[in-house]
Amino acid sequence: MVSGPGPASGFKPAFSPDMKKILIIDDEACLRGVIKTTLRRQGFDTLESDNGSDGVRLARQQLPDLVICDVRMNRMDGYGTLAALRNEPATAAIPFILMTGQADTAGMRQGMAQGADDYLAKPFTLEELLTAVNARLKNQQTVRKQAERRLDELRANINLALPHELLTPLNGILGLAEVIRTCGTGLPGDQVVEMAANIQTAANQLHRVIQNFLIHAQIELLMTDSHKVESLRGEQTSLVREAIESLARQKAEAAKRPTDLVLTLTDAAVAISRDYLLKIIEELLDNAFKFSEPGTPVQVATTANGNWFTLSVSDAGCGMKPAQIADVGAFSQFERRHQAQAGLGLGLSIAKRLAELHGGELALQSQPMAGTKATVTLPKPALMAKRLDCCSVEG
Repeated sequence: MVSGPGPASGFKPAFSPDMKKILIIDDEACLRGVIKTTLRRQGFDTLESDNGSDGVRLARQQLPDLVICDVRMNRMDGYGTLAALRNEPATAAIPFILMTGQADTAGMRQGMAQGADDYLAKPFTLEELLTAVNARLKNQQTVRKQAERRLDELRANINLALPHELLTPLNGILGLAEVIRTCGTGLPGDQVVEMAANIQTAANQLHRVIQNFLIHAQIELLMTDSHKVESLRGEQTSLVREAIESLARQKAEAAKRPTDLVLTLTDAAVAISRDYLLKIIEELLDNAFKFSEPGTPVQVATTANGNWFTLSVSDAGCGMKPAQIADVGAFSQFERRHQAQAGLGLGLSIAKRLAELHGGELALQSQPMAGTKATVTLPKPALMAKRLDCCSVEG
């Protein structure tokens, strides 16, 4: 039950201008009534349900700004209610406060592990209730502002980068094709061959930009489908050394820097498909050659320890600021206005998401003007098999 003095204790309706909507789910009518009255006096709009099942349906329909839910209820308890809301995109981000008489560490851990944002142990005072509500709503407001800021940055980066990245190679293709069309019969054969090679280079550049857009979209869709992720994590590549070495030498030749490449490779099997592994390496190598000067080393190293395979790509280039490392994501361009070769920023995002998709991670170590080291850690097949077995048993 709620204890302590009434709600007129100095609390202001911090969110009343927006009439924040709060859903109360509890099978005790008396407690629901006290909470509803308290919140309405503070300027909040309220919804209520006496069981978790109906509460989930109400949340789907009304999309409240906050849910306050008891743990012990018939038909669906608080943990089940929380899980149901977290499993749906429309309700997954709604702040959720659990109320329970189980004032013990195990109960709190269980709630937090399942995604609860806060925890009220009965009996609690009205001040404690309002403090928790205001804190959760304020935090949600901060999260929304950050999301809006990142969305604005995304739009700005796309508007800044996309025309350049698509039109530059396309203009090259159109210009050279026009020269061949109008003057081709009078041009020496070697010049025509050179122009054709330049057209092919520009076309490959354009193809890669479009391909990266499609790959990024594919990854984002895969991340939302647990069955596809599980299937993907069952794939593996054996004896990766030869594949990594071959690709690394190709990228070094394409950058006209074969002597800058330093390889320290070991062989291992990795729980990722060959295509996705090579895509990660391709993006990291492209960045390393693009953002470092000819004559400086680009190092590729692999190690295999225990259940993990580690790949690192290091350069001695312009490096990154801490804020840039923290902000790695799709279409995040670093110093675009000062570096014409900055690109769309998709490469690092794709490599990072592919590593995460396969149960691994990508870490960046960098300092401005002191180079960058990108380290990808991926599980070996034996470790991933154990994980998948555990998931199937639990499921």
